[in-house]
Amino acid sequence: MKENYCLQAALVCLGMLCHSQAFATERRSHLRPSFHGHHEKGKEGQVLQRSKRGWVWNQFFVIEEYTGPDPVLVGRLHSDIDSGDGNIKYILSGEGAGTIFVIDDKSGNIHATKTLDREERAQYTLMAQAVDRDTNRPLEPPSEFIVKVQDINDNPPEFLQETYHANVPERSNVGTSVIQVTASDADDPTYGNSAKLVYSILEGQPYFSVEAQTGIIRTALPNMDREAKEEYHVVIQAKDMGGHMGGLSGTTKVTITLTDVNDNPPKFPQSVYQMSVSEAAVPGEEVGRVKAKDPDIGENGLVTYNIVDGDGMELFEITTDYETQEGVVKLKKPVDFETKRAYSLKVEAANVHIDPKFISNGPFKDTVTVKIAVEDADEPPMFLAPSYIHEVQENAAAGTVVGRVHAKDPDAANSPIRYSIDRHTDLDRFFTINPEDGFIKTTKPLDREETAWLNITVFAAEIHNRHQEAKVPVAIRVLDVNDNAPKFAAPYEGFICESDQTKPLSNQPIVTISADDKDDTANGPRFIFSLPPEIIHNPNFTVRDNRDNTAGVYARRGGFSRQKQDLYLLPIVISDSGIPPMSSTNTLTIKVCGCDVNGALLSCNAEAYILNAGLSTGALIAILACIVILLVIVVLFVTLRRQKKEPLIVFEEEDVRENIITYDDEGGGEEDTEAFDIATLQNPDGINGFIPRKDIKPEYQYMPRPGLRPAPNSVDVDDFINTRIQEADNDPTAPPYDSIQIYGYEGRGSVAGSLSSLESATTDSDLDYDYLQNWGPRFKKLADLYGSKDTFDDDS
Repeated sequence: MKENYCLQAALVCLGMLCHSQAFATERRSHLRPSFHGHHEKGKEGQVLQRSKRGWVWNQFFVIEEYTGPDPVLVGRLHSDIDSGDGNIKYILSGEGAGTIFVIDDKSGNIHATKTLDREERAQYTLMAQAVDRDTNRPLEPPSEFIVKVQDINDNPPEFLQETYHANVPERSNVGTSVIQVTASDADDPTYGNSAKLVYSILEGQPYFSVEAQTGIIRTALPNMDREAKEEYHVVIQAKDMGGHMGGLSGTTKVTITLTDVNDNPPKFPQSVYQMSVSEAAVPGEEVGRVKAKDPDIGENGLVTYNIVDGDGMELFEITTDYETQEGVVKLKKPVDFETKRAYSLKVEAANVHIDPKFISNGPFKDTVTVKIAVEDADEPPMFLAPSYIHEVQENAAAGTVVGRVHAKDPDAANSPIRYSIDRHTDLDRFFTINPEDGFIKTTKPLDREETAWLNITVFAAEIHNRHQEAKVPVAIRVLDVNDNAPKFAAPYEGFICESDQTKPLSNQPIVTISADDKDDTANGPRFIFSLPPEIIHNPNFTVRDNRDNTAGVYARRGGFSRQKQDLYLLPIVISDSGIPPMSSTNTLTIKVCGCDVNGALLSCNAEAYILNAGLSTGALIAILACIVILLVIVVLFVTLRRQKKEPLIVFEEEDVRENIITYDDEGGGEEDTEAFDIATLQNPDGINGFIPRKDIKPEYQYMPRPGLRPAPNSVDVDDFINTRIQEADNDPTAPPYDSIQIYGYEGRGSVAGSLSSLESATTDSDLDYDYLQNWGPRFKKLADLYGSKDTFDDDS
């Protein structure tokens, strides 16, 4: 710190000595800077006095960061007209005037009162003028000048980033560029070496180096291996003053990471892998895993696995698990412990991506031997065939053998087998199976025409371990026998035109018939058509077999008439070609119809000849009209009968407010059926045997007095009610609306008797209330009232 203060003081003195000479050009002027007391020595040692002279001035210099106790003298203004009597006043204006720069208005000395920083502001523009002290009259025009802040090395270099991160491939050649770091210096680059920077490396040797002028970091060692060391920390320094003594410096940290290249082949950690698989394993099941280690990462460390040799290449396969980089050995086909108990595989692991630059590092693959042992397992039985097809004739008796299925235990124990049928596939239970030998038999006759094929499933399980089970499909074909006679293929019906006997017979068949047989083709066609033997010489019709499973029916005569016979039933015998043959007799209906001259049918109805004997159209219309009229009369009569009759008793004036219905009555006892019988209360006269009739008009009516009826618009409700009461009381024809309810009757035979207290004072009670003494304190009062009767009688 002491050396820095001395340097600043020397720079201030240097600036004060030469600032007025560096940029001044000699010229005549009235206002000029003046320096007194500056001398120069000659060669002979004599002192030379500098004479006064006027010049053109436009700039001063002041050193930055001056920290002395006194203000810095920037310069002095002096006018030629200043005689030193104090009449002239110097004025300073412009940037920083009065705050940073002050002037002595008498002497013209300019001082800097504050420390200046060139990095904040490099120069200031000021204006100077000499005026009369008393009148402030300008004595000279104002003159502009510049004060420049002279730079010193007060700013260290700074890097653009505090830390840098860079990557470089491993095994890069020496001199490979890694990254360029850049620093800046706020000092003036045009003045001295304050901003001249030099880069150097402080940490990271001998692995990396830096170019002094550019800041480029390069590799310094060959074959740097990422697997040995992946990350390096380098410290770079930037120093100003060209790196010389006394210069300021700044540092930054650079983290350099070696990126991976495929320079390492995969290697198995062991030479042999031992695995095992159960013979019960299914294809696709995992047997085991192998893994070759590759220190590379990313795609450079990807490994793929293949089976290249071995006696189990057909039974096993290997796939690559790219998440774990393992080779997964899987079962490709089932293995059998009884057939072969061990297999050997040669597995190869190879890199997926190979860098040609490092191909000389050897083959990027490795091999290993995998030995797989087959473990014995309790296997389910195995059928000798994957499926079975058996045949049985239809209508075969129950117990007929259909066929046999056979299974065996593949294990060395050779456990006995038990057979069964899956009843879900034989819901009708057509078959049964011998559980010991597997023979399948029928339980009932089968009908091929219902089901030609039956499919069942047979289970085979070990007797000692029922969980070990196998199944096999069995298809049973029902063979046909000739058990169905042929029948007409459709409900045939023939038509023949009536004609006279002289008309020649037609060679066209009345109808062509065919047959259908439910049996198989072997027991069906060819069909033979014929007439029964008893009517083979039928005089009306004959049958001709066409020998193509069809036959034609022909008329043997003419002259058919509907009036004589309009319908003929012809029996026809149809036989099949089965062994033995089956036949059936079918009846063909032949109708006699009327035809036109061309033979086209007109009518086959026999009633067509008697239509003339019927009623005419007019008569039918008259009958229908009469029926309609009768229906209308019946409807009107029924409607009138359903209408209600109006009551014959005429009320003078009816008001619903007089119909008071009471719902709070208590009702009678449990056997009271007379309490609500108010038939005798409808009219007091009914008691005397006189019951007024409602279906006739009364002989007289009470006419209310006019004076008792209130005015229609009267608001006196009391008068209105009283008037209505009087009218009702004085009207002998009005039925009563009051009813007397009798509550004293509790019914006949009631054990409890009457609860009424009436007549209790005069009626003796035979009940004994002594038991109330045992009911507790709550019934003590009742016990005292009713239980003291005997005592009272005894006292009396």
